[in-house]
Amino acid sequence: MKRLLRSLLLAVLAAAPLSAGTIAHIPEPARFEWKLDAAALAKAEAYTSTNGCGFDLGTRPSAAGQPFFFSVAVPEGNYRVTVTFGDDHAVSATTVKAESRRLMVESVTTAAGESAARTFIVNVRTAGLPPPPKNAPGGNSVVLIPGEQGSLTWDEKLTLEFSGPAPRIRALEVKWIEAPTVFLAGDSTVTDQRGEPGASWGQMLPRFLGPDVAVANHAESGETLKSFLTGLRLAKVLSQIKPGDYLFIQFGHNDQKKQWPQTYAEARTTYTDYLRAYIAEARLRGATPVLVTSVQRRMFDATGHIKDSLGDYPQAVREVAAAEHVALIDLTRMSTAFYEALGPACAPLAFNDGGRDITHHDNYGAYELAKCVAQGIRDAHLPLAASLAQDFTGFDPAHPDAPETFHLPASPVHRDAALRGN
Repeated sequence: MKRLLRSLLLAVLAAAPLSAGTIAHIPEPARFEWKLDAAALAKAEAYTSTNGCGFDLGTRPSAAGQPFFFSVAVPEGNYRVTVTFGDDHAVSATTVKAESRRLMVESVTTAAGESAARTFIVNVRTAGLPPPPKNAPGGNSVVLIPGEQGSLTWDEKLTLEFSGPAPRIRALEVKWIEAPTVFLAGDSTVTDQRGEPGASWGQMLPRFLGPDVAVANHAESGETLKSFLTGLRLAKVLSQIKPGDYLFIQFGHNDQKKQWPQTYAEARTTYTDYLRAYIAEARLRGATPVLVTSVQRRMFDATGHIKDSLGDYPQAVREVAAAEHVALIDLTRMSTAFYEALGPACAPLAFNDGGRDITHHDNYGAYELAKCVAQGIRDAHLPLAASLAQDFTGFDPAHPDAPETFHLPASPVHRDAALRGN
């Protein structure tokens, strides 16, 4: 395995910017360092598997300020990315997302001739698993659903999206790093939604964590505690999780569906048993489990209060957290307070598909719910609270940001298909 990884690294490093960049190679497996200065950036071509880096998805910087993508081929792992923003002759206003629309840096602005640098950590992964020993059960790969095939979430490159009123950058640096990682296990309300207008809190969470921690969002639409295990998604997480990491667990929306007999889990029996198994697996590897109750659906009664649609599942999570001495983030209660603060007329502004979807969120809703999770990290007194972004001053879901004040550049990738499990 070490020989294979070393060969892969050498191939990637050799194929990186060639005449358009500066490469520093640390000759150990998974020690990857890559730099691209302003002159090399101006000469960069379209990304191919041969050149190993370049502008991607048919885009490149333009005077008109259109979004653009840049990709670098890397082995899976965590990478510290440093972006230098600015332009000698024009103002810049840039937001950075990574992989499938994970919000990393929000609205960095510079005047003409100025520069500003920001650093963050991006988790990159493939679907591959360490092969099981001969005759042992298991598999070589996560069982991906059709929408995941060929997605930026699971490919062998690190992709950055630059958007905003005037996205302009001067330099890029990508370096492999060991870092504490927050692994997310969950469903469509947590996953990195791959296209506009949908979004989930998991892909907004990196914005509210500092540059010393990574987020590895393994959640996917339609998943349950059972399917996350049988589809080898949990196996993928457990193959990488290590002491000092976290495993955030949020299921329930799909587990409650009796019409899905293969994955249905009764709240007070199998559901809680599976939660305990996830907790035990995380602890066995020295990681910290965190339970998160499901976000509510947007169903108001005649008095303007949210009607419960989650049954006994949130209370079951609370009871397991108390019995197992696990930190709890009660997103059911926080999302209820958030929706009720907006009221029946404005709450649709937080939801996907122009509010026609009552379960899944848009960028604004996901952003506010990620703030709820950040506040939950602080309220639970997790050591991770020390890694919250410096500009996160706290959040009360009963007093959310007004929808009209929220401005996040939309990604150029759109997705019209119904979300799995909807």
